[in-house]
Amino acid sequence: MKAASKFLSAASAVTLSAAMVVSGALAVQFVATSAAEAAVVSRVEVSGNQRIDAETIRNYITIKPGKAFSSSDIDGAVKALFGTGLFSDVQINQVGSTLVVKVAEYQVVNQVLFQNNKKLKDNALAAAVQLKPRGTFSQATLDADVESVKAAYRRIGRDDVTVTTQVMQLGDNRVNVVFNIAEGDRTQIAAINFVGNSAYSSRRLSDIINTKRSSWVSFILRDDVYDDDKLRADQELLRRFYYNHGYADFQVVSAVGELDSATNKYTVTITVQEGDRYTFGDVSVESSIPEVDGKSLESVIETHKGDVYNAKNVEDSIIALTEKVAGSGYAFAQVTPRGDRNFENHTISVVYTIDQGTKAYIERIEIRGNDRTRDYVIRREFDVSEGDAFNQVLIKRAKKRLENLNYFEKVDISTVPGSQPDQVVLVVDVVEKSTGEFSVGAGYSTGGDTAGPSVEGSVTERNFLGRGQFIKLSAGGGKNSRDYSLSFTEPYFLGRRIAAGFDIFKQTREYDNYESDTVGATVRFGLPITDSISTQLAYNISQEKYKLEDDCVTGGVYDPAKCDVSTAILDGIEQSPWIKSSVSLGLVYNTIDDMKSPHEGIYATTTVEVAGLGGDAKFVKVTGRGSIYQTLSEQYDLVGLVSGGAGHVEGYGSDGLRIFDQFQSTDRMIRGFAYGGIGPVDTATGDHLGGTTYFNASAEAQFPLPVVPESFGLRGAVFADAATLYGSKVDTAGVTQDSVGMKLRASVGLGLMWASPFGPIRIDYAIPVKKEARDDVQEFNFGISTRF
Repeated sequence: MKAASKFLSAASAVTLSAAMVVSGALAVQFVATSAAEAAVVSRVEVSGNQRIDAETIRNYITIKPGKAFSSSDIDGAVKALFGTGLFSDVQINQVGSTLVVKVAEYQVVNQVLFQNNKKLKDNALAAAVQLKPRGTFSQATLDADVESVKAAYRRIGRDDVTVTTQVMQLGDNRVNVVFNIAEGDRTQIAAINFVGNSAYSSRRLSDIINTKRSSWVSFILRDDVYDDDKLRADQELLRRFYYNHGYADFQVVSAVGELDSATNKYTVTITVQEGDRYTFGDVSVESSIPEVDGKSLESVIETHKGDVYNAKNVEDSIIALTEKVAGSGYAFAQVTPRGDRNFENHTISVVYTIDQGTKAYIERIEIRGNDRTRDYVIRREFDVSEGDAFNQVLIKRAKKRLENLNYFEKVDISTVPGSQPDQVVLVVDVVEKSTGEFSVGAGYSTGGDTAGPSVEGSVTERNFLGRGQFIKLSAGGGKNSRDYSLSFTEPYFLGRRIAAGFDIFKQTREYDNYESDTVGATVRFGLPITDSISTQLAYNISQEKYKLEDDCVTGGVYDPAKCDVSTAILDGIEQSPWIKSSVSLGLVYNTIDDMKSPHEGIYATTTVEVAGLGGDAKFVKVTGRGSIYQTLSEQYDLVGLVSGGAGHVEGYGSDGLRIFDQFQSTDRMIRGFAYGGIGPVDTATGDHLGGTTYFNASAEAQFPLPVVPESFGLRGAVFADAATLYGSKVDTAGVTQDSVGMKLRASVGLGLMWASPFGPIRIDYAIPVKKEARDDVQEFNFGISTRF
């Protein structure tokens, strides 16, 4: 019992002592806390700073000598100093009546150096990293920059790049940062495989996507770089393609790229599920707005019963309805399509519902990522601005316009809440890409006055100085020709969607017995009427000089004993130089799906030119041409083309029509014949005089070349051409003209088209199957070519 009693007494004593100690500690803490909450210091001492002035550090904190402060003030001071990004460590303690602020400064970057980099220049890598000269250094930022450098190399197809770093101490808290780069070999794409496709061939789908299989031209095009973001964008391209061709259930099951480390090549596999092809069923418009009659709006929609389902036509119909209703005073109206699938007969009925949408306004348009392109170039593609009613349809249209500019790799438009419940902020994120191009092309023609090789080079900038302006400088020539030109276009003249520009050119041609020298300029204005129709008004002025070759002249006078030249040509040469001053009005209708590789659509243009606003030429010239593309076989990527054209020129006034104002035949009119090789002929000299009227037509089938990989960009063609050129009105001093009447010529041939890095190149071999005795034949032609 005594032992137990002693133990209890001891335990009680210990407990009592502990309680007293704890109470004392709490009392001390309470006193200290109270003191901190009411602390006042007489001075603030700064230590550890090397570059930053002590007074600057004192200004960052709110604690001042002679004024009371609390622990929250200390916390705020620490956060403020850390927030400057100048210090790696901050400690603040009170020592008596002194507040001691101890800092550790970040080192300062003197230089950022890149070594052994050849494929990416220093300025490109410097833009990718966060560390900058005269900025602060941290290991975390350096580690992030290493990954940024690797990502930059991955974007150009060098996945096995390795990056090591070196931090060189220079004293005075300064460092040089060195990135040592081993660029490695270029990663390639060995194959692009499509799985699950039956409606379209793998070759056709390869044309749709931007990722391409590596080929011998990949070192120029750089289109065989594997990139996850690019592959995701390709999936969207495939979805759009299928949705626009009736496959409303289409989906990309998976899209993966597998790298073979042994060969450093990717194999891309895209698995798709096409589903069934649909046509439109019943199409109608319903409106919940009493004043808006849905039935009366059906005329503006572009989806019709029986047509193949097309998602683009649905989008265009939504835009057309939205604009129509907004024009009637309902700015917040919302158009929503509702589709009803019939799985048995494979139709989709569409009902466009018009409701009074939620009232919301655009508070601000915020643009990010445009380091080069000016803000206004992006803003002007929007049909809405700050303060306008928010309309999702018009925002989507703006996104499409921005993508069509071809200035950006990526365009994203999102919304965030504004300062008020009924306001939103539009956030436009863009990723810019190179808009400058340098191209070189070559050609060769046989027969005619301009036979022989030719070469052409040009420098183009689509976004000049970030202002969205187009400028092109080109020069070219061959054995008998030289061409120089400068073109400039401002797409938004005076802030409106009117394209204004000018062209300055100089052309020299050498023919058998004479040569021409033309210098001229054009001022033009283009105005879009609808998405597919545009018009262009132009004023043209040029001076044309003609002179005989020295071999045809004796004592400065034409010598018929040396050359046999038509009197019509002689008259034109003697009266030169000629001044031609004219105005022209053109109309273009364009629904082509892809101008680089057309498969469907119509391209048609007509132009009226009137000469006689001063100058020597007086005529009215009317021309027109059109092309219709249609896919004949989706499976085999077979495309049909039917085209035709016509023109007529009529002179007026006392001088009549000059020989040089008449039409001359070209390979665009008919292949298989030389330039100026058909039409009226001076029978005394054999010179072709041109004609006042022409008609031409062509039928062509285009197809991929078997065995040749689609990434080569090669396609073949078979064609048949027919044309006539007749009706010369020039004076030949009584010499009869052959082929004045309308006589048909025809040819058949083969073509080879190459979507080269230098532009579209085409080789044609045509054999005339119907011709006249005095026609000049040219079976082979090779050169830069476009049918638009």
